Amino acid sequence: MTTPAAAATPVAPHEANAHANQFALLKQRRFAPFFWTQFAGAANDNLFKFAFTVMVTYQLQLSWMPPAMAGLAIGALFILPFLLFSATAGQLTDKFDKTKMIRFVKNLEIAIMLIAAWGFVTANAVVLLGCVFLMGLHSTLFGPVKFAYLPQVLDSRELTGGNGMVEMGTFVAILLGQVAGGLLVAVPQIGHTSVAVACVLLALVGRGVAQAIPQAPATDPGLVINWNPFSETWRNLKLAHGNVVVFRSLLGISWMWFFGAVFLSQFPSFAKEVLHGDEQVASLLLVVFSVGIGVGSLLCETLSRRQVEIGLVPLGAIGMSVFAIDLYFASRALPKVAEMGLGAFVHQAAHWRVMADLALLSLFAGLYSVPMYALIQLRSQPTHRARIIAANNILNALFMIGSSVIAGALLGAGFTIPQIFLFTGIANAVVAFYIFMLVPEYLLRFVAWVLSRFVYRFDIKGDEHIPTEGAAVLVCNHVSFIDAVLLMAASPRPIRFIMDHRIFKVPVLGWLFKLAKAIPIAPQKEDPAAYEAAFAKALAVLREGDLLAIFPEGAITRDGNLQPFKGGVMKIVESARAEGIEPPVIPMALTNLWGSYFSRIELRGGEQVAMAKPFRRGFYSRVGLNVGLPVPPVEVQPEALQKRVSGLLTA
Repeated sequence: MTTPAAAATPVAPHEANAHANQFALLKQRRFAPFFWTQFAGAANDNLFKFAFTVMVTYQLQLSWMPPAMAGLAIGALFILPFLLFSATAGQLTDKFDKTKMIRFVKNLEIAIMLIAAWGFVTANAVVLLGCVFLMGLHSTLFGPVKFAYLPQVLDSRELTGGNGMVEMGTFVAILLGQVAGGLLVAVPQIGHTSVAVACVLLALVGRGVAQAIPQAPATDPGLVINWNPFSETWRNLKLAHGNVVVFRSLLGISWMWFFGAVFLSQFPSFAKEVLHGDEQVASLLLVVFSVGIGVGSLLCETLSRRQVEIGLVPLGAIGMSVFAIDLYFASRALPKVAEMGLGAFVHQAAHWRVMADLALLSLFAGLYSVPMYALIQLRSQPTHRARIIAANNILNALFMIGSSVIAGALLGAGFTIPQIFLFTGIANAVVAFYIFMLVPEYLLRFVAWVLSRFVYRFDIKGDEHIPTEGAAVLVCNHVSFIDAVLLMAASPRPIRFIMDHRIFKVPVLGWLFKLAKAIPIAPQKEDPAAYEAAFAKALAVLREGDLLAIFPEGAITRDGNLQPFKGGVMKIVESARAEGIEPPVIPMALTNLWGSYFSRIELRGGEQVAMAKPFRRGFYSRVGLNVGLPVPPVEVQPEALQKRVSGLLTA
């Protein structure tokens, strides 16, 4: 049993974080109580809303709310608080202890569910509509806490797995809540009472588990609350816009909610009008979609080597478009038949393609969303992280409303539901391409991810020595034309590279390095101005607290051996120290890359070329990166660094 003293003890992000996979987090107090609190809340939200929707649609005869409008009205009432109060919720989360906020929200949930229980027992739709709005307010208050709590108790290597678990848990809870709500409310004579009891019990369970969540201190206790929701909403959006990468990632997540809302809102009509199935078929589509999201969310940690790998985002976007478009082709020509039940539906082979498309597009949506959430958590300033999440919730609500309006307009214009899916898949490809051009880091990380997973077997040792925050200089041997891409794949943060100006003339690679804002450098004797400009830009990178990488040999090796280090790294470190910046220098060594397609090879006649004979080492050959302990800037010397890198080559 947890004592009050234990409950007040904060848990550091690094504490007990050596676990085999994300499921081990469920055994740790800094994560497990929070996970189950979130799970119970999501289940209760959906049990309540779905039971109420079924009750209005099938059991009550309300002249002022026809069944066709029930789902729309309930959904709109639930989303409205996100637009009105998200900005206020973000402020409260930054100002107060997050654990106290969670417990307050859970107390509020109990009160709302007691009112809702009376509404169910008396079949009072007006009271229940009021509770829908209040549960939307409950979720609005909890949203910023949910995503601001995780980076406070998990380290950067756990964020992807933690977010994946929460995302998976949320969709499983949504599914179970809707199934339970639909079944309980339909029980003859005691259905309404059963729903009332279940809602109150789930609220009590959530509050009980929340008592075990460790303390998560306020990140901006001096914040003065602005209670005007309209001016604060605008201020939140401006605050989010201040970090370009974060803001555009918010837009990317909001687009995913737009995309998902189109499919979720059309499932009942799609099941009835296109697939010719009954209510059980509509429920099956929801199950398939939810399972796909959950599996995709859980895969993120495995595919990302337990770091925030935004290279998965383009992969997710590609899959979302491919399978949304294929869903159109799979469903457009299904023959019109009499309405069928679940058994008859699953016995037809054509329907398995439809279910596969739904499962895979939702799986890729999970791969798309989880790294984006983790990136926002990692890159947002802790003092106003919750307000950034609040801005995300505002944008999500706006995009979901937009999806309803656009889908309705397309249906009104004569589009079929499969055509709407086709439109959404094509629009997703266009929007994703636009976002990746605005934020090329996503595309660069995708290229690095593909190269390090499918072209090579890339083994990394010591990557925990790469700083997760603050300025640092990375020094590495130079073996091939893709050394920089492999270093990108190994680092949880963006890297700015100083690179020989001639490499920018290499087709494709040159374009990628320009996209990565690599700093071209020319020999001092050849172009003194370009030489000095490169060092000025390098100093600016360290001044901004970012990672800078340099290949001190000055050129790609011509014989596979480590060449003498030049003095450029000394000049960079000394210039930084002159400005009061003390960047550690991280030695690195790429291994087993010499002789591969992207390194040089000597042809007959003595000429050395790269990117010739693509399969000269076979496909999927093993290469590695060994990362050494940081070297304090005061100890940096080219010869000593060369010895460290040389030692790492044989480590």
